Amino acid sequence: MPVRYREVAVTTVDVALTADALRRHFLGLEAYRRTGYIVVHGAGREQVALLQVETLSREPLFSPIVRVELLAGPDEAVYVHAPDVDLGVPSQVGRAAGQHAPGVRCAIVQGRYEHVSFILDPDPIRVRLAEVAPPYPPKLLDQAERVLEVAEDLPPMVLVPHLFDLLELAASRPAERYLLPCRGSGVAPAGTEVFYLDERPPRQDWVLVGCERSRQIHRHFYGDVPPTVEMCPRELVRPGPDPVLTKCCHLEEGVLQDGTMTVVPWGASLSEVHAGLRQLVAASRNRRA
Repeated sequence: MPVRYREVAVTTVDVALTADALRRHFLGLEAYRRTGYIVVHGAGREQVALLQVETLSREPLFSPIVRVELLAGPDEAVYVHAPDVDLGVPSQVGRAAGQHAPGVRCAIVQGRYEHVSFILDPDPIRVRLAEVAPPYPPKLLDQAERVLEVAEDLPPMVLVPHLFDLLELAASRPAERYLLPCRGSGVAPAGTEVFYLDERPPRQDWVLVGCERSRQIHRHFYGDVPPTVEMCPRELVRPGPDPVLTKCCHLEEGVLQDGTMTVVPWGASLSEVHAGLRQLVAASRNRRA
């Protein structure tokens, strides 16, 4: 993708959209000094191609084109009209390409404000997002989606939710009474009594659905650790080929990289989720290198 969509010019020509014909047509023509790419429509506008161009100088406002390279011909490029897409946000452009031009090498997108940009050889980073639910939407998934809707500094990314259902976790250890960390999840297994650790109820014969921090708090309140069902997504998720974004209440601030897993605090802010995604990208690029 271009760094700025203002690098992309759009024009219509009356020549064949082949490398040789386009090179002959554009060599020597003047281009604006910011132009690095040209979206070229054929005479009937049904076909489109993408060029990369270089001008003699970037100092004057306009300068002759001295190099022309065909990046995608009409058999590889599709023109997409997606008026809700902000072309400054890579994940929005990548999503538009996947939705409107799946499998196509070059998606040229006319988006919000009628701006035009493109994505060539789209290869978004797949991020497995590990979280517990309810509540719905799961908080970390919702935060990451909101970040990617506006993040101009992140490459195209696709979130793949990996959700652990708290009711299913509780059901893995049947009991008459459960103790949950707080009321925030809204979880109440049918036919059972439910208590909340943050309310410090009188000690009962219960199963704790919680994590290591919950066990620490329970030991502080009651002097012991009850039977426990683990609910920390960092502990539940298993590594795979895709990088993982998850959360853990042991991390109180900042971002932690643990192999292929990027961890943010349980109560992460949007800025911390953004920082986590940036760190995930950096770690993914280092592994690929």
